[in-house]
Amino acid sequence: MLYLVARFLLRPLFHVALRMRVTGRENVPATGPVILASNHLSFIDSMVIPLSAPRRVHYLAKAEYFTGSGVRGWVSRTVFTALGAMPVERQTHRAAQEALDTALGVLRRGDGFGIYPEGTRSRDGRLARGKTGVAWLALTADCPVVPVAVKGTDRVQPVDARWPRPHRVSVTYGRPLTFPEYRGMAGNGRARRAVTDRIMVAIAELSGQEKTGWGPEEAAPAREEAAPAGPARPHEAGSRP
Repeated sequence: MLYLVARFLLRPLFHVALRMRVTGRENVPATGPVILASNHLSFIDSMVIPLSAPRRVHYLAKAEYFTGSGVRGWVSRTVFTALGAMPVERQTHRAAQEALDTALGVLRRGDGFGIYPEGTRSRDGRLARGKTGVAWLALTADCPVVPVAVKGTDRVQPVDARWPRPHRVSVTYGRPLTFPEYRGMAGNGRARRAVTDRIMVAIAELSGQEKTGWGPEEAAPAREEAAPAGPARPHEAGSRP
């Protein structure tokens, strides 16, 4: 109920204030587990995407967004809870794998889950090479991945800004990606890297961002060096806002 109220109140507000342009909503499957994998430019990405998506999308958010004090803390806690965000500790032992396990639970319920494969917000507007937690999730849950590109949110609320400012925002949902050739290979490092790079190439095509840290392999992601086999390591998990 809180989610429906939040969408009813916040969605028109965001569309008007940010002059939001949303394309490709039809590419998001209406039912069943799905991962929305997006570039990450600003704190508000985790509000813009759930409010523009055609179905509910869960995100992991750092626990501090749920424990703040005063009016700002109450607003943060209320909005993130209403939009389906789930608090997670970032510095605890095995935190990254526990976060992935939480995300896997969401997908196994048949819900949508949003993730930022870069692992952190971009400070220079370029697209970093993705961490392989997104591939571990997709292959373990055996579900499609919808690449997403947000533009303009870094102008609304830059990384170090305390309050948002008006600017046009766009959200583009790409065609779902599936990886039948890697089914059952979530524990294989080469498979995780190949799947992750395919997802990141799709995001780059939608966002038009310059790549950084990809190296010469960016043109042929499937031929990259394998990471060690096994579950995604903590630094590979993907990000929270």
